[in-house]
Amino acid sequence: MPSPTRELLRLLALVNSRLSGDVSLSVLAGWAHRSRFDLHRRFRRLVGETPKAYAVRVRVARAAAELVATDRRVSAVALDHGFASHEVFTRSFTRHLGRSPRAYRERGLHVAGRRAAAVHASVLSSAAPCISLHHITTTEREATVPLDISVRDLPGFHALVMRRRITRDEIATTLAEFLPTVFGYAQQHGLALAGPPFARYPEVGMGSLVIEGGVNIAAPPLTPPDAGIEVLTVPAGRAAVTIHRGPYDGLPDSYQQLEKWLREQGLVAAGPPWETYLTDPGDQPDPATWQTELVQPVH
Repeated sequence: MPSPTRELLRLLALVNSRLSGDVSLSVLAGWAHRSRFDLHRRFRRLVGETPKAYAVRVRVARAAAELVATDRRVSAVALDHGFASHEVFTRSFTRHLGRSPRAYRERGLHVAGRRAAAVHASVLSSAAPCISLHHITTTEREATVPLDISVRDLPGFHALVMRRRITRDEIATTLAEFLPTVFGYAQQHGLALAGPPFARYPEVGMGSLVIEGGVNIAAPPLTPPDAGIEVLTVPAGRAAVTIHRGPYDGLPDSYQQLEKWLREQGLVAAGPPWETYLTDPGDQPDPATWQTELVQPVH
């Protein structure tokens, strides 16, 4: 990985661990030993938003999750998530999620229950920091490592996705558009998240593929979503499952291993494969630690 990119991922991990404190541009520039202008430019190029916008978005997302998962006072939640005052928190929260913190809590999630709220809060807290960075190119290629593949019976699930036909080299930029959009829509409408972000591939051809990028939800929304977002229901069934460990650049090799294993086992693909991003690059800056679950339905 180019050194500047690795430096920025390390900086993101540091920011995410200190969001309750001062993460202003001047502080970040000091941590990174770069000028404010240079850091601002590099940060925005990698993450897709300014350091200030990033910090506010993640703070609001995590605070929103806590509001629906706990009974703590709004003012206490605001202070714990790095907002200087209740008023500042309310303005930022309303601007991002379309309603005040109190109204957001009163509406709650579309699936009731503390367990659903706890899962939602956990998923949101871990996925919010770098929802746009999945599939980023690191230019690092590691030696192919044999995969541990098994066949499992998987439950069905519901998801919110966006869909588009693209070329292979557009996967990263497409997910950088899809995942934040779907993630934000779920937050704004109180849809309980039930798992990490993922990408599914209904069609894969030589020159192009169809990609669906989105997030798992506990139950479908009561009204059809808008803004190009669709509800996807994946049925339960048998699937070959494995974990790809390392940079996203190595995913094609892991898919080839998975396909070869299926042939050797006499198994046939029974639906589109998908990959679930178990690791947030913003929390784990070392690509060697990234884990992506690959699933191929079979019969």
